[in-house]
Amino acid sequence: MVGNGGGIMNMSYFPVFILLFLFSSCKSDDQLTQAKPLSPGNMLVSKEGTFALGFFSPANSNRNLYVGIWYNNIPERNRNILWVANRDKPATTTSSAMTTLMVSNSSNLVLLDLKGQTLWMTKNNMSAAQGLGGAYAVLLDTGNFVLRLPNGTIIWQSFDDPTDTALPGMRFLLSNKAHAVGRLVAWKGPNDPSPGEFSFSVDPSSNLEIITWNGTKPYCRIIVWNGVSVSGGTYLRNTSSVMYRTIINTGDMFYMMFTVSDGSPYTRVTLDYTGAFRILTWSNYSSSWTTISEKPSGSYGVYGSCGPFGYADFTGAVPTCQCLDGFKHDGLNSCQRVEELKCGKRSHFVALPGMRVPGKFLHIQNISFEQCAGECNRNCSCTAYAYANLSNAGTLADQTRCLVWTGELVDTWKTTFNGENLYIRLAGSPVHEKSSLAKTVLPIIACLLILCIAVVLRCKNRGKNKKILKKLMLGYLSPSSELGGENVEFPFLSFKDIISATHNFSDSCMLGRGGFGKVYKGILGDREVAIKRLSNGSGQGTEEFGNEVVLIAKLQHRNLVRLLGCCIHEDEKLLVYEYMPNRSLDAFLFDATRRYALDWLTRFKIIKGVARGLLYLHQDSRLTIIHRDLKASNILLDKEMSPKISDFGMARIFGGNQQQGNTIRVVGTYGYMSPEYVMSGAFSVKSDTYSFGVLLLEIVSGLKISSPQLITNFPNLTSYAWKLWEDGIARELVDSSVLDSCPLHEVLRCIHVGLLCVQDHSDARPLMSSVVFMLENETTFLPEPEQPAYFSPRNHENAHARETMENSFNAMSITTLVGR
Repeated sequence: MVGNGGGIMNMSYFPVFILLFLFSSCKSDDQLTQAKPLSPGNMLVSKEGTFALGFFSPANSNRNLYVGIWYNNIPERNRNILWVANRDKPATTTSSAMTTLMVSNSSNLVLLDLKGQTLWMTKNNMSAAQGLGGAYAVLLDTGNFVLRLPNGTIIWQSFDDPTDTALPGMRFLLSNKAHAVGRLVAWKGPNDPSPGEFSFSVDPSSNLEIITWNGTKPYCRIIVWNGVSVSGGTYLRNTSSVMYRTIINTGDMFYMMFTVSDGSPYTRVTLDYTGAFRILTWSNYSSSWTTISEKPSGSYGVYGSCGPFGYADFTGAVPTCQCLDGFKHDGLNSCQRVEELKCGKRSHFVALPGMRVPGKFLHIQNISFEQCAGECNRNCSCTAYAYANLSNAGTLADQTRCLVWTGELVDTWKTTFNGENLYIRLAGSPVHEKSSLAKTVLPIIACLLILCIAVVLRCKNRGKNKKILKKLMLGYLSPSSELGGENVEFPFLSFKDIISATHNFSDSCMLGRGGFGKVYKGILGDREVAIKRLSNGSGQGTEEFGNEVVLIAKLQHRNLVRLLGCCIHEDEKLLVYEYMPNRSLDAFLFDATRRYALDWLTRFKIIKGVARGLLYLHQDSRLTIIHRDLKASNILLDKEMSPKISDFGMARIFGGNQQQGNTIRVVGTYGYMSPEYVMSGAFSVKSDTYSFGVLLLEIVSGLKISSPQLITNFPNLTSYAWKLWEDGIARELVDSSVLDSCPLHEVLRCIHVGLLCVQDHSDARPLMSSVVFMLENETTFLPEPEQPAYFSPRNHENAHARETMENSFNAMSITTLVGR
């Protein structure tokens, strides 16, 4: 039988496989060294017996010989080759006795044939390997074949050089510094591992789409990515497992990774030689592979299958091809405009909801929704535009996303989940006038209505207007708040006063910008305030606005920022806070000059203040509040450098005996999110504890959570701190600007507490009540911390990437995982 990609061995393959391995030694060694090369008749088996690496020869291959990796515990007739070393240059079975895979003196893996010719060789990280010998290779139970130096440094790994298959935990590098680098390449045929026509990679023209290609032509768009720094959540779920999908954008690098829940069956992601992108799981019951996802699924998923200006409608039971609004079928299975566009003639735009945006778009950065619409409206060759929901975009992502199209619209879909508003240009006026009477009467009626409303409003006294406004606003807020709006007490400010306070939102008054809008400094009366203006293009602005107003209005604590008032005016939504003259913690902590203003006494005060603020949210307020976005930029500093936790737009509320929540919409900032939240969407007070631990280590060290240029050979700050702690040299973690003046025992105690907070398992992390007690009572016994998340030996090589991605059409796909 021929299987789903990766060259499943058929029955004719079986005798060849036996020939190669029947007489192999019984050893189950997982390592390859200079003293122990590998030849046909022997193989490496990972420590737990999950994977094997050795020589194989596919059926009908003219006895070509390859080195590959496969699942070791699956019957031979159904085994799939998951990775191939020498797919471009096979050896022959006639020379198998002298074909050798070995570790060379230059610390590379080399495959040599009978004549000593090199058939395949790795390209190691020479900077890491410089001057060091004794490299060895080991096959891990993740399926990753790694080449290491004696000190454990990985200088090459098969996960960085895939063929047609991705395995759970494999960090797949799609692009580096905006250049497409990583890709899967399908086999040429069911029994031919050489590179085929189909490949899977990011679209180099935009870096926003992940596509399977047929040669150089797009074959199927798998993902239209939204540009955020981290996104992820549940991708697929069946009776035996849950698959999570993660995308990470670190600024320069763009990664993707699949992971599965504990106890899941064998799972693989494969690009088949037919061009099908499949996710398969192994069934022990049927002793076969089961396809749980396939793209394209039928002809409607193939790129441009419905032609220009047509779209594949996936909202019904069976996909169909339809024409976009303003277009009709011309009888040749093609869509033509009902009325042709002409430059200089009147046109308008129609919003089409729930659409996956067409291909071949132009991405315009750093403009608002209104500017995006204006850009397309002014250009008569612009046929459509879209402004994606990036209100929760990551800190490393462009805060806006304007996409415009000229010419034909190709490969558009209509979906039930995660669609965009697509604005398409049509000829004529937005409403065709029915009669000259309507043209005359309707404007008169409209003017009379406006005049009547104005007269009524002017006749009402100011106090009554204020009550009406408050009632409308509370009704506006109540759907987004679990606390309810009826008892909220806070001032309602006039838009006119805010305009005056900010000099009409002058750039000179702007303090900064975030994922949901801009923040301005202003003066109301004789008081300095900070005014947060939610972006009109923010699809989640309403939800965040309600969250912040109701939460902060009810939560009163010295270490929480204070809300002074709010305003709703037409589409404007504004929040007014007390002004923090020293702005946010990150402005001091990560600035080479200003960090010296943070002596140890100030840093320790900030650590304890943030801990008390979190304790209030978790335990002392009426309901349990999970912040979900605790980080240095969300800690504001008053004139006394006392900390105040801010930005409650993503907070969640627990009531009664609820201890944990779950979401398919993961939100937060890369590096601060707990592993259980990133991987499965589970969050609790322990999620905030994890974020606090990261923040504490940042305050002590002056390093950001992800500082690869400062922490060589470590994926992040938590792994670096753990290694120093484990080696008994945690003192080296302390910021040099405070090292000589701080009480060392106090700093080391803080590091100890921080490591307790970032432990992998949430049950092992302390509650914030315990954290506060440990920080304020230096004689209290502290338990030994466990290794932090993503730093176990098994996962170390993959530690960079455990965050996510957005699927524009799959029902189980997650929303964006965000940095704000």
